[in-house]
Amino acid sequence: MYCIKCGAKLSDGQAICPLCETRVYHPDFEVDSNKSTYPRKDFKSEEFNRKGLMFVITVLFLIPLILPLILDLSWHGEVIWSGYVIGGTLLFYVTFVLPCWFKHPNPAIFTPSAFVAMALYLWYICFEIGGDWFFNFAMPITLTLGAIFTAALTLSRYISGGKLYIAGGSFIAFGLWTVLLELLIKSILDASYGFYWSLCTLALFFIVGMMLIIIEIVKPIKESLRRIFFIG
Repeated sequence: MYCIKCGAKLSDGQAICPLCETRVYHPDFEVDSNKSTYPRKDFKSEEFNRKGLMFVITVLFLIPLILPLILDLSWHGEVIWSGYVIGGTLLFYVTFVLPCWFKHPNPAIFTPSAFVAMALYLWYICFEIGGDWFFNFAMPITLTLGAIFTAALTLSRYISGGKLYIAGGSFIAFGLWTVLLELLIKSILDASYGFYWSLCTLALFFIVGMMLIIIEIVKPIKESLRRIFFIG
């Protein structure tokens, strides 16, 4: 048999085409739409169990928040090292645990939230050690990287087509971000040399990004790669 949509050769008994996921149709076989392949069974929603698990995890996160503060205050009478532990714990919770409270976390909300939390944690470290590197280095680097990830994930979620456009643009944007990174390092260190490694990185990511965009534009190449790698 052959798939009626893409023409891929199918083995006997296949119900779905492995290439394009089209349901197999054979004119000699009658299909009973009322007959289910698997036994019908009603399962209860796991929403309550999931939220209960997240509640337990959240309560457990109170331990590294409260215990270091108590120990730090009892030993030194002030906050010295516990702030780093608390900040790191909150950063981990906002980045990895908080989105799990929702069935379908929105990347347009949680991705920038994670990078803002990272920026605030870096600001706290800079404030505690008396540094001056946050506003002229850490903040622009963190927030621009967060903007790239947020744009890529949000576009991938809300735009059905053009995934290679998004991926290619993300590669190019990340290459430009490395140039910004070296520029800020150069300005902070007051180095006399020019750009070196960031231009190599930009060239590499630009080539990869443009290849993805060209593949998206040239449909025969995209279709050929889709068939080779069995991408539906």
